[in-house]
Amino acid sequence: MNISRAVLTLWYVNTDNPAEVLTSAPKADRGFGRKYLAQLNPAFPVTPIGQFPLNRSAKADVGEFYIGGYPDITVVQTVIMDDALTLSKLSPLLLRAIDATDIYAFASNEEEGYAGIAHWHNYELKRSLCSTHTKFFEDEGLPETFEGPFWAGEHALEEGESTPGIGLPFDPLELMAAAEKHWLGVDVNAQGPDLDVVGYAVDGRPEPKVAQPEVKKPKTAQEATKEAASKLGVGPGNGDYDDYENPEEEDETSIQEAAADAAKQAANLGKLVGEKAFTWAKSTFKKFR
Repeated sequence: MNISRAVLTLWYVNTDNPAEVLTSAPKADRGFGRKYLAQLNPAFPVTPIGQFPLNRSAKADVGEFYIGGYPDITVVQTVIMDDALTLSKLSPLLLRAIDATDIYAFASNEEEGYAGIAHWHNYELKRSLCSTHTKFFEDEGLPETFEGPFWAGEHALEEGESTPGIGLPFDPLELMAAAEKHWLGVDVNAQGPDLDVVGYAVDGRPEPKVAQPEVKKPKTAQEATKEAASKLGVGPGNGDYDDYENPEEEDETSIQEAAADAAKQAANLGKLVGEKAFTWAKSTFKKFR
């Protein structure tokens, strides 16, 4: 079976209790991600492509990095190719990009049924297991305690899910999820806490365009006068309004004339609209003198 790529998620951890940090739903720092990428390759053409929860979004694609810098923890998701699927051969640039006591790596290709897990302590490889259901890519170090039930067949594939040939007594993707929960202390999936990251592209694509909200133009004094008249029942929209002019014709009078005309209309209709119209007419006329 030839698997050429997988999604890799790296966790750089400098705390004995990563769950405490991750359950607080920490926010990512946009500037931190740029510094990380500049350290990997100063020539990268970095383009921000969004900010979102890592565990509630589509996975990173080729030429993309999702990065979250939290207190004592950094998470990076990207795509690895070919030899890197054997996690012990992961690029030293990635491993050394952040000073960390513990580094955890999780790689997957769900379509091919591939999953890999690895743990480095003080940059020394402690465990790496990379496989599909029927093929090992790597099995280095001693099995960890959470692996026991999987090797014992307690997580065997259900009837109808078997694959040709001799297979492992578990689904490698399920083992990867158990490793994440064991090493990080939280479920790194849609049911877990939000893990905010910033997405970057390094393949030269332009920054996505964001639609700008429509800015409403301020009303002219004439428009404001007409609106106020309408609210008081003064104008063409009112059933008691008596005007021989066509309401659709453009009013070409000056602002002062419009104000005076509105005041005159209000005065003529005083008996209909009451004392409020007279008060409005006086204040409107006084405003535009």
